[in-house]
Parts: sequence; structure tokens; C-alpha cells
Amino acid sequence: MEEWKKTSCVLCGNRCGLEVRVENNKIVKVRGDKDNPISEGYVCRKGMNVAYHQHNKDRVLFPLKKVGDGFQRVSWDQAINEISEKLKDILGQHGPRALASLVGGGEFAFLSMPFPIHLVRGLGSRWNYSAANQEFSGRYWAHGLTLGSQNIQMESDFENCDMLMLVGKNSMMSHHFPQARRRLTKMSKDPDRLLVVVDPRVSETARIADIHLALRPGTDALLIKSMIAIILDEGISNQEYIEKHADGFNEILPWFSGFDVKAALKVCELDYDLVLRVCRELATRRSSVLDDLGILMNRHSALVSYLLVVLQVICGRIGVPGGNYLGGGRPGSDPRDPRVWRTLLTDIPAINGMFPPNVLQEEIMNDHPGRLRALLCYATNPLRSYADTTAYEKAFQKLDLLVVADIAMSETAALAHYVLPCKTAFESWEGSPGEGFSKVYARMRSPVLEAEGEQKENGEIFTMLAEAMGLIPAIPETLCESARSGNLKEYGQKLGEYMMASPESAKALNFIVAKTLGSAMGSAHLASIFPLFMQLPRNRQEEAASELTQFATGITTRMQLSRNRQEEAARAGFAAGPDQALSMFQTIMSHPEGILVGIRDPEKNLEVNIATKNKKIQLFNPEVVEWIKKINPVDEAEQLKPDENFPLILMAGRHMDMNANTGMRDPAWNKDKRACTLAINPSDAETLGIVDKQRVRIITEAGEETLEAEVTQEARKGQVIIPQGFGLVYDGVIYGANVNRLAKNTNRDFVGTPMHRYVLCRVEAV
Repeated sequence: MEEWKKTSCVLCGNRCGLEVRVENNKIVKVRGDKDNPISEGYVCRKGMNVAYHQHNKDRVLFPLKKVGDGFQRVSWDQAINEISEKLKDILGQHGPRALASLVGGGEFAFLSMPFPIHLVRGLGSRWNYSAANQEFSGRYWAHGLTLGSQNIQMESDFENCDMLMLVGKNSMMSHHFPQARRRLTKMSKDPDRLLVVVDPRVSETARIADIHLALRPGTDALLIKSMIAIILDEGISNQEYIEKHADGFNEILPWFSGFDVKAALKVCELDYDLVLRVCRELATRRSSVLDDLGILMNRHSALVSYLLVVLQVICGRIGVPGGNYLGGGRPGSDPRDPRVWRTLLTDIPAINGMFPPNVLQEEIMNDHPGRLRALLCYATNPLRSYADTTAYEKAFQKLDLLVVADIAMSETAALAHYVLPCKTAFESWEGSPGEGFSKVYARMRSPVLEAEGEQKENGEIFTMLAEAMGLIPAIPETLCESARSGNLKEYGQKLGEYMMASPESAKALNFIVAKTLGSAMGSAHLASIFPLFMQLPRNRQEEAASELTQFATGITTRMQLSRNRQEEAARAGFAAGPDQALSMFQTIMSHPEGILVGIRDPEKNLEVNIATKNKKIQLFNPEVVEWIKKINPVDEAEQLKPDENFPLILMAGRHMDMNANTGMRDPAWNKDKRACTLAINPSDAETLGIVDKQRVRIITEAGEETLEAEVTQEARKGQVIIPQGFGLVYDGVIYGANVNRLAKNTNRDFVGTPMHRYVLCRVEAV
């Protein structure tokens, strides 16, 4: 029996809509879902190959316990009981700071991620390491200073802009916004629109751009500072916008006054007249700017993110049509707050409430009595995803307890004491209650396949652990009964009454909902979005006495649609009233392709999202003053002098059609393709005596790898490129080179972001 089912891709954050044909519980064919309102049938090669992600020999089917050099199958009860007992012993001896979670992107299953984080926090630890902080910490830091919250993100108003500048972003391959390849191709052919790419190499996106600023690797900060100086010198800044929406403009003018732009651009290896043209276009067009890993994992990462905010402000392009809209949520942690935890050995503060995986090795590998001893690892494979594989291997072997919850026996899982098998996103409920900035869509994908072992949803796994650790308070039978009745309105009322009567239960809200509504629905993940939409009854809000104010505020952010969200939902067609949120929840469940749930008023974008005290963008912050002074042509030229031992620069991460996250384990999807090579410029290859398809050895401070050379003009002279996501051990065989064995974890910025786009190396013919 064959059947087409609606779902979505799991291999990048866009989660493009898919339709999969299922035969005998196997995905046998895939096509784009034309009904999906976000992707509209668009899908890349990775999405077309999700069957290789779902069906592979590395799937973990049962709970496993490390015994000797191998694993033994155990029951769920045994695994949960033994893990909880070991955790209790570790916490009893060493306190909560001995425990951390490490949460990855996994299958971009965002509903499951909060469960391990809440478990660790419930046990008294704030050590939550996040895959996002491997890449975005610098941006979080910069947005915290300028926009008032580290959690604020920017998205291009692509449809209404007539100029798009992509900085360190190869969207034709990374697909980092919906329908990227389709939309960029259309834009490149439009004579009234301008596409500008800032990238050292001739990327696939640079090839179709109107203007390509092929800057020298590592000079992004020098370029953006030069552009700001040009716009100010030309007198084309948007003074009306600055006066209305920004603070500190006069204070930052000395940073750029007298700056030697021509000398700076000479260091950047860029033509002054071309940069001048781009600056004039940015300041006078409906321009938008998007950045990506090319700067986020490069020299001066955090400062470049800061300068990009300044650049867009002086052009008047934040929160306006055709510019960059802001979106966000809860405020992130402020690293200046003395209450914010900082890592023990590396002194890295929590950024957006999380910590960077790039320092985790050092936090384990030390003799301090407060070091990390237990790690709960979910949906991530540090040994192939993060910097310095060798350091991770040594660190993980020193842990007293390593628990890995994942869908496959990854290289990290192979080192674990316990491996807990998760359902894939195709076997469980997953999705997002809200995505997009101007138009807000929600989609919940239902299971399209049955699990073929004893796998459980991640939310259920960590709810079991939370219960074993005593984190879930007593739940009244009336709440359980209302969940089983299927009457969601009644359940919402009972849940509200319980939370108001037992304020301490707020900390365990995810687990309480999973235990009650999740059990009744058969999915902790599906149940977890219910509190995001349901409203507390108005009389219960009024009953919140002063001693419950803080609690009530925390609860209503989870359980009550804000006034802004209510207005957005009404514009999307949901009738206003007490049942609005319930109607949204039920409608989302019945539309796996996704549905519009809100329309935001663009005129209120800045008003609603700026989180600074005076609701203005803060251009001046003393933290960056000395740093910005050091971004000058003399100091940068000195810093960028070649190293005679490592004369080339490795770009550790090439976006292309043949690489995906490490959950894509079966290499058969790339059969007969050159999937993992070292791209090298013909000039460098000739100097080194290297020819195309020859085996070469690349050596860095961290280690070495051997792989095939690909001689191509796509690599800039002096720069070599290796993609991420390879070096996987599948069915006992290593496929491709692990670029993270070449990236030293100490090659990082002050917030712990590794400089994957600037790794010094040398290459030798084999």
C-alpha cells in the first residue's frame, strides 16, 4: 500500500514543505509540497534525499548501556533508573555545577529542545551549551548592546527591497531563507534590483550578483568600518531616521572621523570606487543587509555584527519597508550582569542564556573540583560538528557520565555511557508555533512513519528523567482527567487553576503538560505548544495577588497570547475573543502544510521589538570603543601578515549540494559525486605541485587530514576550502575528511565562537 503524506524537511532551518510517498513504512519518493505557504513547492537536493536520513544502518532502536568496549541493550526502566541514580550521586558529591546539557540543531526539531534544557535548570545548573552559540554568539552580543536584547534577530523584507547585500552569505547553497535559490535567481535578472555579495571567493551567489566585493579573507571589520566612514563623509546618512530611532550618534562620530578609507580598502584588496558605489546605493535605495557564517565565524565576528547595525541605522534601514525587520522574544542574558554565570576555566559569560560548545572541552579537562562531570547530549554530534575533535575525544573520556539521546549511533554516541534512542522528526510530532516576521506561519508535522524499535520522543525521554529526579510536583487527578477527556478548553482552564494554586509548578510546566496532555495525545511535543496559545481566564488574571505578580508574569508569557499577538491573529482571520487561541491550536493541528496565524503591522516593528529602555537603537557602547580603534589599516595589515609555517587560510565549511548535517549518515546519497574535497586555487596548486584529484595532506595547529584536491577558480588565491559534515564512520568505514579535526578550539573570539572561516594551514602533495 502506498500513500503520499505531507511533512517537511529536517535538514535545515527552513524546513521546506515536503510530500513523501510511503510504502511499507518506508519513504520511497519525495516531492516539494506546493500547498506549503512558505516554500510553495521549493525543495533542494538535500530535501529530496531525506530517505537516506531516515533509513540507515546507524539508527538506534533500543536503549543501550556501555559495557566494556561495547553496548548492551537494556530496558527503558533500567536506563532511566541507572542514569538518575548516577546523576543524583554526582550532584550530591559535586553540586549542580557538575552537570551540563549540550543541545544541537539535530533535525531542527525545535519543540523538543526545551526539555533537556529545563531538566538541567530544574536540577540547579545553568550550564546549557547550544549549537546556536557555536555560530551566533557574536551577533547575540552585538544585538544585546544595540537593540536591547540578545534574542532579537533580523530578517530581510526581501519582497519589498530593491537592493540586497549579502555579507559572508552564500544563499544559493546555504538556503538560509525560504526559496533562496528561486528568489535570488529572479532578483538577479531584474534590472531594477541590485544584488551585492561580499565574499572572498567567487561563490555560487557571487556568480549571479550585480556586484561582488571579493575582499581579502578576515578583513570584514575593516570593510564595514570603511563603508560607514564613506557614508558619513559623503553626507548621505539618514539624519531624520537617526534622530527618531537612535541614540549615541554624535558619540560614535569620532570612531570614523579621519579614518583612512583608501588605505583600509587597499588592505581589503578592494577597489575604492566600487565600494563607494555600493555605499551610495545602500544609503539611497530600499536596501537590506543579511550576514552569515562568513563573518559570524571569522576574525572580529562580534564587532562586525555590531558595525552592521551601525551601518543599517545610518542608512535608515532597520524596521522599515524593504529593509530589515526585527523579531525576537524573551530578553537574553546580559554578560555585564554579575549574576550571569561564566564558564569556570574559560570565563565566557552566558550569551542569550546559553554557552558555546567551543569551550566545553576545557571545562571538562581540568582538575578543578567544580569542573563538569556529567553531560546530557541531545541531537548533536560534537565529534563531527564542533571545533577540535581530538580535544572532544579526550574530554568525553574523562566524564563520569555521558548520556546521548539521538536517532543514530553517531561518533559521539559511540563514546557515551548510555544511548537513548529518539524518534525522528518523521516518527513524531514536531513543528513551529510561529515563524516569519511580517507574515507569521505555524505548522505542526504529524508522524508519517512508525518507529521500528523502542524509540521515544525526546520530550518524553526527558520527562521520564525529570520524574525520576523528582522535578515534577504532584499533579491533581482533575487535570489528568480533563486531559483524557479531550476537551482542550476545559483542560486549559484546569491547567490555569493548577498553576495559579501552585506557583512552584511553573518551573516544571513542560513536564506537567507532557505528563498530562502529552500522555492523552500520545505526544509530548504536540502538547507542548498548547500553553503557547491558551489563555488564562480573565478572572484568574485578576486574582493574581501582588505576591504572585512575578509568577503570573512568567506564566502569562507562556499561556496567554499577548495583545500584539491577538491583533496579529485577528488580521490573519481568527475571530477575536476568549476562544481565539484554542481555535488557532486546533487549526494548526489540522494543517500539516502550515497556515497563516498572524500578520504583523510593519509600522509597529521597531516599537514592538526594540528592547532598550528608551526604545531607541544604542549606537554608542563603551565596550567597543578600544576595539573599534584597533580596526585600522596599519594594525590590521600587521595582524594579517602570512605565517611562514601556515601560509594558507582554510575556510572550514563550504556550503554545497552534497553536504548536510551529520544526521545524514548514509553516504550513498552522494554516490559518484565529489562530495568532500579540498578546493584550491589553480595558482596555489601549481606552486605546490598539486593537480586535480590528487591526494593531499592539510595540516593545521590542531591536526591533519588527507583528502582529494579539487583545483578550481572558486577558491580564492591563498585560501583553501573543505566542507563540513564529513569524516563520518558509517558501517565501519570513514567517508570523507573531518574538517573539525583541523580547527583548534582555542582559535576563537571572546564569546567562544570558533574562527572556522580563518584557520591557518599548509597543504602538501601526497
